[in-house]
Amino acid sequence: MSGPAPFTMAPDVVCLGESMVTFLPSRPGRLADVPSFTRAIGGAESNVACALAAAGHRVRWVGRVGRDGFGDHLVETVAAHGVDVAAVGRDPHRPTGVYFRTDEDRATDAHEVVYYRAGSAASAMSPATVPYDSVADARILHLTGITAALSADCLALLRDLTAPRPGRPLVSFDVNHRPGLWRDGAAPEVLLELARRADVVLVGADEAERLWGVSDPDAIRGVLAEPGVVVVKRGGEGAVAFERRAASPRGDTVTRAPAPRVTVVSAVGAGDAFAAGFLSGTLRGLDTRARLRHGHLVAAAALTVPGDVAVPPQRARADRLAALDDEAWGTLHLGPGWTGDDQEVRTP
Repeated sequence: MSGPAPFTMAPDVVCLGESMVTFLPSRPGRLADVPSFTRAIGGAESNVACALAAAGHRVRWVGRVGRDGFGDHLVETVAAHGVDVAAVGRDPHRPTGVYFRTDEDRATDAHEVVYYRAGSAASAMSPATVPYDSVADARILHLTGITAALSADCLALLRDLTAPRPGRPLVSFDVNHRPGLWRDGAAPEVLLELARRADVVLVGADEAERLWGVSDPDAIRGVLAEPGVVVVKRGGEGAVAFERRAASPRGDTVTRAPAPRVTVVSAVGAGDAFAAGFLSGTLRGLDTRARLRHGHLVAAAALTVPGDVAVPPQRARADRLAALDDEAWGTLHLGPGWTGDDQEVRTP
């Protein structure tokens, strides 16, 4: 198959990484007991790409899929979200990755995920198979730690893309630590190296604790002193952003934004959605509090649907909610369907 023609203008964002076909269960229970599944797509970077495109930005996804039916489905589905897929490679020798999951929350022992991605087409991404020109014209290049875990070639690619060079796009790096992908104990060192080379870093307090033994936001910023912006995500408690101000004698500006209350359907994809909301606000030049709140709102859209990719709130509506004063923001309660028909609930 042939993909759509490349966009005529340079992208706002390039998201690079593996996307897979995901199979969602038809009912709760163990994978051994689920009789059928619904096909969808999943992948941290393509999730971010789709959400940013839905928010009105020009986005390119760069990845690698097999020359197979699942690869066709992935490319067509991501393109249907308004994402430029012209730079996606097709590998005739390696398959597109797939995975199956249960519908329980990832934080519980009942949650199961089974990946069939070893030797996938995406694991063959490298500086030789992904031309730098495919990412160099973006304002922002978004990467995650998942790619670094896929293969030595993928790690070499991330090291190449995060290396200092003239005209490099602003590099956004979501640590996105997936313990099951790291078999050699290298995750703490490798992810710290890559994060320190980025301009914007997003990291969960829980994963920072697992990786580097720190969970307090100030301590995490101490570990990640190099990036200009570090966002520490704290789940339902909200997020904290540290932003270096060169002209400020006090160093960082620290901004805290509580998360709104959300009736959660599925937590899958919420971190990717938060990244999309924050990066959208960054592209629009919004202040730090607004960027964090837009991250929370796009995450809330993902939290209230069963799949990995959700339609974010319309920009005007998100702007209205993000501009609420602290008291009104604190009463916000978002449930399923809230992005479509103004169903947010204010509680005393």
